[in-house]
Amino acid sequence: MGGTAEREPAVAERPESLADLLGGRRGAVDATVPPVAFTLGWLLTGRSIAGGVAAAVLAGTAVAGWRLRRGDRPRSVLVGLLAVCVAALIALYTGRAADFFLVQLFSNAASALVWVVSIVVRWPLLGVVVGVALRQRGRWRRDRALLRAYSRGSWVWAATYALRVAVFLPLYLGGQVVALTVARAALTWPLVAAALTVSWMLIRRSLPAGHPGLRHPVTPDGS
Repeated sequence: MGGTAEREPAVAERPESLADLLGGRRGAVDATVPPVAFTLGWLLTGRSIAGGVAAAVLAGTAVAGWRLRRGDRPRSVLVGLLAVCVAALIALYTGRAADFFLVQLFSNAASALVWVVSIVVRWPLLGVVVGVALRQRGRWRRDRALLRAYSRGSWVWAATYALRVAVFLPLYLGGQVVALTVARAALTWPLVAAALTVSWMLIRRSLPAGHPGLRHPVTPDGS
């Protein structure tokens, strides 16, 4: 029974993965498969927007079905599929293939802004996400060392979104659909993995020696 009791926390801690919470492998699939399908459909049908849209929606639906079978939350699955449908409608409306990537461009710009604002107002999103996952509510904010560490780590995530915008924007303006697809694939999971590593290193180095770690905020009142 002792061995079983020791293994139970490991199972319970699995949802706390930063990779899952901040856009891990599943998020990379959502972000990569539909645009790749769109570009392939667009090219194989003689650069037909309708062909690309049909391929993207079919791929998005397949990904949504796969995620539902794996037990993902229906809301997050539907949001991902909705994003694909909105991107498809924009491309159909404008008749410009590059506009399929417009939603991604705006979402990354908005995300960069939100992360920066969260740091400025001293509610860094990295701390919010980890605090919720660890069920700490706002206790982590009362730990000055943790607040500072999360702020530094959050800058890494703000930079990832800003980097995507810097790469996507000129490609979008130039109508480079294939290059946009390659960039979107390259700047999903590989970039997220790098951000996870760097932000974690920053957090660890920002905490003073002897600090008990993320799970144990040191608050002035000792609570």
